[in-house]
Amino acid sequence: MLLLIQYTLIFASVLLLVALGGCFSEHSGVINIGLEGIMVMGALGGALMMKYIPAGLPAIAIILLVILASALAGLVYSLLLAVAAINFKADQTLVGTAMNLLGTAAATVMVRAINSAENADNVSSSIQYIEQKKAFLVNIGGFEFNWFMLVAAVALAVSYVVLYKTRFGLRLQACGEHPQAADSVGINVYKMRYAGVLISGVLGGLGGIVYITAGVSEWKFENGVAGFGFLALAVMIFGQWKPIRIALAALLFGLFRALSNVYSGFDFLASLQIPGSVYNMLPYIISLIVLTFTSSKSRAPKAEGIPYDKGQR
Repeated sequence: MLLLIQYTLIFASVLLLVALGGCFSEHSGVINIGLEGIMVMGALGGALMMKYIPAGLPAIAIILLVILASALAGLVYSLLLAVAAINFKADQTLVGTAMNLLGTAAATVMVRAINSAENADNVSSSIQYIEQKKAFLVNIGGFEFNWFMLVAAVALAVSYVVLYKTRFGLRLQACGEHPQAADSVGINVYKMRYAGVLISGVLGGLGGIVYITAGVSEWKFENGVAGFGFLALAVMIFGQWKPIRIALAALLFGLFRALSNVYSGFDFLASLQIPGSVYNMLPYIISLIVLTFTSSKSRAPKAEGIPYDKGQR
């Protein structure tokens, strides 16, 4: 049972971080379909930091450096969406889809180039971080606490306060609901939308490094992040673009994802003799079912996906 709780919390942390990122972007008026690609690039930044970080650093230094590298990689990659969607008014769905395809391909090429430069015979797309990963784990009575769980909880609290208790958050939401009205009272819609997309890049990048370190000490980047970016979008929609609801949805989806890791340890589930691949599919099946019954009642920001034209009223 402890193992199920442990995996549920870590997968929920991934979904929570990435879904909150999508929430900020969409509240600003920009649909971020590219969360999958942002996760991959964030994972790459964090994994490379762990690979080259000097030995002997304190655990807190390792944690902070990896978080910084992942967040920065996600932020830089999200600039592709910001520039294309805000400056050039490109179709946001197409740009996000292209970012997802590019993210995994680019990460694979870069890792293979790095590995082959260090060893000509090594052309794998894998990065190991066995020792560095230990800095993120604390064993508490058989429960393996991961510091990323705390990072996700802090991100949830900060997101709630920023969105609903600050001038910045209210302005951000105004730009996603009625950008012309926001502009008429002096709010720079372009800057606010840039802020929303870049925040989504930071949180998406963090989600990427949490995902690849969740259960393994080596990641093959050609595998991407197994659709977790899209699953996070489902969590965001199911959570109605509200941080607290998103957190509850993340726990639900995280539980179903965790079952695929621990189902063999439960006699009842093992006795059903259901193939492990079915448990791996559960979160995605559940997301389809949930969205089928709830999407008609969803209330997305009114102006999301619509390029802002200063001349329109």
